[in-house]
Amino acid sequence: MSTGCILRADQLQPQPWRNGQGITRELAVMPPGAGADEFLWRVSLADVVGAAPFSRFPGVDRTIVLIDGAGFRMTLDGAQVHALTTPCVPFAFPGEAEVAVALAGGPTRDFNLMLRRGRATGGIEVWSDTAAQAVPPDLVLLHLVHGRARTPEGDLGPGDSWLPGTAASGPVEIGGVALAVRVRVAG
Repeated sequence: MSTGCILRADQLQPQPWRNGQGITRELAVMPPGAGADEFLWRVSLADVVGAAPFSRFPGVDRTIVLIDGAGFRMTLDGAQVHALTTPCVPFAFPGEAEVAVALAGGPTRDFNLMLRRGRATGGIEVWSDTAAQAVPPDLVLLHLVHGRARTPEGDLGPGDSWLPGTAASGPVEIGGVALAVRVRVAG
């Protein structure tokens, strides 16, 4: 059993995208330390500052959420178009898709969940202004977009994340908007 921890926004280390055309900040990966081809699931923040294409992740189901900025238009495989311009609305797409991006305004930040297809399932839920509630057993990360949150390990400010660990106990309370990542690993 492991206890949870809080990741402060100002402590996250930037690293280049897999294709080198953007910046990401990894929040959590399972198993810990796994690379791009070995993870079961991964959660990160990405800064999109231009029309660079997304990195491709064959065999991975992706969900993206706009959390800051005007957003962008995504064109998947030259055909399907999705406007990621409304904050805190998750959009799922296959990781092997070729994704071209056109910014709607200036730079943006988005929140990403990647799940190894066939080995992990889950998604991102938007929690807003919740009273104290029990921690779901499949919650792997809670990211505060704005407002405040109280967790068993302490309070979160905007941009902070909480990883509950396997020994999470006690309620969570949100005064604002948070993204709750729930993951179930197969087998």
